Amino acid sequence: MPLRLALEWSARNGGALLAVGIFAGLLTPPIAAALRDVVTPVVACLMTLVLLRVDPAQVVSYLRRPVLVAALLAWVLLACPLLAFAMARLTGLDGALGAALVIMATGCAATSSPAFARLVGLDGEVSLVVAVLSTLLVPFTAPPLALGLLGIDLSISMPALMGRLVLVVGLPLVLSMLIRRLVRREVLEDWGRAVDGTVVLLVVLYGFGIMDGVLARLMASPGFVLGGTALAFAGSFALNAATALAFAPAGKRVALSAGLLSGNRNMALYFAVLPAATDARILLFFALCQFPLFLSPFLLRPVYRRLKAEHP
Repeated sequence: MPLRLALEWSARNGGALLAVGIFAGLLTPPIAAALRDVVTPVVACLMTLVLLRVDPAQVVSYLRRPVLVAALLAWVLLACPLLAFAMARLTGLDGALGAALVIMATGCAATSSPAFARLVGLDGEVSLVVAVLSTLLVPFTAPPLALGLLGIDLSISMPALMGRLVLVVGLPLVLSMLIRRLVRREVLEDWGRAVDGTVVLLVVLYGFGIMDGVLARLMASPGFVLGGTALAFAGSFALNAATALAFAPAGKRVALSAGLLSGNRNMALYFAVLPAATDARILLFFALCQFPLFLSPFLLRPVYRRLKAEHP
């Protein structure tokens, strides 16, 4: 079937398509503007398909080291936002960029983390468990941290933000479970690569939508956009390094995998739930965070290879 073959081709060439999607969205403002309003439904569809490709029994079977998984979740969801907050205060990074950096650190691990981990030769199993569980837990951890403890103004109340996150995460979870009950496991496995290809195309669509207005801001305020991009990379790499050091006692492979998880956060959920009244500079920073998300695994691959070679 041509459609299935096209989707499977998309899965095989996902990395290139994702990179093209981000830069194409940046360079074609009219298309990006036209797709801006589809970000929320695209994120819901993405979450449904990603969860559909995760076998709950497999996740449970991976929980062989519950203390390590609990520690990783606590670090990713609780310690990292506090660390980002402390660093923003110590460096004098206040205002919108400081708030955006902290909110980025409250996000769950990117759903692409297991694929990125396998791509660079790290622990895909631990990445899968933490990515899935942090996604399910973030509605209950991010709002109290961002709005309560850290006092960041997002033009939305804590119950409203929590409710929106629960909806965007919970509805896809229910839909994925319903599909699993209605469709035979053999059929789902047979169409697995096609589902992966659909995910890639939806992420490309999302990449176009989140780039709405970025080129105009780059032309109008190049210093802010370039500085925000540098901060996005710095924040991602700093969380990566701090996490790897913190989990060094668990072994180099696990520590590096934890760092990759911590440095790559899922900003799609925030795009889907934050109100239009949210500071535009914060939303712009979230868009800029997509560049380290998609590029850092490739930039860091030689670093991981060297570290593993030096310390088997």
